Amino acid sequence: MINSLNPDKQPFLAGEVALVGAGPGDPDLLTLQAYRFIQQAEVVIYDRLVSEAIMALLPRQCEKVYVGKKQADHRVPQEGINDLLVQHARRGKKVVRLKGGDPFVFGRGGEEALYLLEHQVAVHVVPGLTAASACTSYVGIPLTHRQVAQSCTFITGHLQQSGELDLPWQILNDAKQTLVFYMGVKSLDIIADKLIDAGRVPSTPAALIRKGTQADQQVIRGQLSQLSKLVAAHNIKPPTLIVIGDVVDTFNEDYLKNLGYLSAS
Repeated sequence: MINSLNPDKQPFLAGEVALVGAGPGDPDLLTLQAYRFIQQAEVVIYDRLVSEAIMALLPRQCEKVYVGKKQADHRVPQEGINDLLVQHARRGKKVVRLKGGDPFVFGRGGEEALYLLEHQVAVHVVPGLTAASACTSYVGIPLTHRQVAQSCTFITGHLQQSGELDLPWQILNDAKQTLVFYMGVKSLDIIADKLIDAGRVPSTPAALIRKGTQADQQVIRGQLSQLSKLVAAHNIKPPTLIVIGDVVDTFNEDYLKNLGYLSAS
């Protein structure tokens, strides 16, 4: 079963796994539930996007297993991660699967939970702040705004093995819809070209948010048609969130300067 997160009803027991969302990096954004589970961890299986500040909160004596992934470079394949979770749980350990963001938003948490349940391992699911909402809030970009955008879509920018990015581009052609691409830096040329071909205006405001909410975050603002040039000019690398839509320009430049963030035209 997937256990309730109420600490009074469902304690974290030996032989169980908790899928914990660590948020985008700032430890202040951890939920109390996430912190409670982290503090009890005996084995932590963690991703590349978990920040050092959050790793520092782990119990000193817990076993740490790194299974981070980069594009086309998976240190441990997903099947191996699934098996590791089961193996450590069967050793009678309290196992935390620590993920950047939220486990169920492009985090394969659903796959891992199903695998654990199929192998009779109880699972706790602890939600975390996903990058789209946390990182944009930190840089003054509201995902929706009554006069500007009435909807928001989260999209993975990962290319398929064929090199294609098969998305409903025509549906994404809506000036009142905010688009947020995860893992899209390497496919940015395709994303911009496809959106413009589908009818999005090339001058649509856009932003690149790298390592959002962390001390060394970068925020580059510009237009949809400029994104690839901005990536090259500022040497932007993953992990970077791509935000496209009029909400990017909701606040004026003076407000943004007070936040201390970098913008570019």
